[in-house]
Amino acid sequence: MSYGLDEPEGATPLDPDEKEGLRFTHIITRGELDQLEQANIVEGLQWLKKQKNTDILSEGFVCDLHKRLFGQVWTWAGTFRKTGKNIGVDPIQIAIQLRQLFDDTRYWMEHETYPSIEIAARVHHKLVLIHLFPNGNGRHARIMTDALLINCMGKPAIDWAGVFKLAAHE
Repeated sequence: MSYGLDEPEGATPLDPDEKEGLRFTHIITRGELDQLEQANIVEGLQWLKKQKNTDILSEGFVCDLHKRLFGQVWTWAGTFRKTGKNIGVDPIQIAIQLRQLFDDTRYWMEHETYPSIEIAARVHHKLVLIHLFPNGNGRHARIMTDALLINCMGKPAIDWAGVFKLAAHE
């Protein structure tokens, strides 16, 4: 059984197999799904804060983080998508593109190619563009970007609410 509402505007549609990965058959509204996901994200963020000296620029960490953020809601959490979407690279290219992004990111940081906030913006943009997972990519990309800033660059996290407010006024 899958949740009952259509995807919200701007959301990447889930295919029927992906919807079957929902762990709770009693969910019938998008609001209920959002509440479950948000509770799981809070737990995932608590886990993330405890990670020290972890190489966040690795496929293993990316998948582990996604599973920690969404694994109590979706059976496929932490697993790269296997289907094409209205956004994202071909599924067969996900791991390759991710590895290239992380190699580039290491180079940019090591050689101070760009300011840290620009590196973060480039990483966020590319994670969203690759579209690693069936669902949760935007939230995952924002959290990964903050983890990169905090853990790898010693910089503060981005005020995402402020970014969204700025974008709404343009």
